[in-house]
Amino acid sequence: MAGNSFGKLFRVTTAGVSHGPGYVCVVDGCPPGMPLEISDLLPDLARRRPGQSKLTTQRNESDAPEIWSGVHNGKTDGTSISIVFRNNDQRSHDYDNISKLYRPGHADYTFDARYGHRDPRGGGRSSARETVCRVAAGAIAKKALTEVGVRVIGWVSSVGEVECPALEAEKVTLEAVEANPIRCPEPAIAAKMIELIDTVRLDMDSIGGTATMAALGVPPGWGEPVFDKLKADLAKAMLSLPAVTGFEYGSGFRAARMRGSEHNDPFVPRPDRPWGIGTEGNHHGGMLGGISSGETIVTRVAIKPTSSIPRAQKTVGQDLQPGEIQVKGRHDPCLLPRFIPMGEAMMAIVLMDHFLRFRAQCGTKGPHNGISF
Repeated sequence: MAGNSFGKLFRVTTAGVSHGPGYVCVVDGCPPGMPLEISDLLPDLARRRPGQSKLTTQRNESDAPEIWSGVHNGKTDGTSISIVFRNNDQRSHDYDNISKLYRPGHADYTFDARYGHRDPRGGGRSSARETVCRVAAGAIAKKALTEVGVRVIGWVSSVGEVECPALEAEKVTLEAVEANPIRCPEPAIAAKMIELIDTVRLDMDSIGGTATMAALGVPPGWGEPVFDKLKADLAKAMLSLPAVTGFEYGSGFRAARMRGSEHNDPFVPRPDRPWGIGTEGNHHGGMLGGISSGETIVTRVAIKPTSSIPRAQKTVGQDLQPGEIQVKGRHDPCLLPRFIPMGEAMMAIVLMDHFLRFRAQCGTKGPHNGISF
């Protein structure tokens, strides 16, 4: 298995490298009859694309999708949806002087260890440019999920030591997230984050942070016991994204310092919900036993500092001799702003997959018994 596909019933496969002709994304399992146009993919692709501000890489790619199959007369036809993205702004010569050196923090050495060779142009198969495919697939999943009342929203919750206070996901809007280039919905905190990134960039360095991903309106019952728990698939989805070093949901690592009487969320009647039940608090992050509880699903991920920095760094080459490396090219001083649409996409893909699995096994049982367009 080459590990290029994700999901079971809603399955996404990607191919391509950052300095090749382009990328191909194949989405299997999208229900037929859903209205779908290229314009449905563009908003999230625009949020992910490079060159948005001085906080991101200045590589100039249009990220214009071409739908080659799976859509007829403006509606999905139930077959594989294939989407092509052409690369237009490769500058492979930026990597000529380091093609035989292993970049610290990158997958150069591990690709050599795994395959016996690697593509030295950019990140090759491990490049973050591959996420253009995931964001397109996630846009399809998001559109389908709206039919059952599910909304996915993400935001930057910290950059370095600058932290945003915990926010109620139900009160966070896309407009607030998109109101500034760092994608933190708290303007005063966002300004401090941007100032920190500017300082780091001028110092020829990079910085990491955390992002919060939430899903609202997910009914109880999505997810599988044991190996395919919803939380496990969300963790795999987020950790499969470039630069992610940690994942938690609900109270996360804070739970290790709590007592059961404090951490448990008591059940209460909720007549305003179709399923009639809810909890006081949400330490469980919307998942119990790996199955959705009906509360908002809340996850957080840690993003490392960008590995490609213009500072000189010590390394070793393919000849095993020590050397020094200085990475050229165009790279993000902080990955967080462009990560948000990537994280949202992977959350939506997981949720769409588990919705289809729930429907396939349970049929008309449960509060949401089908999807139709």
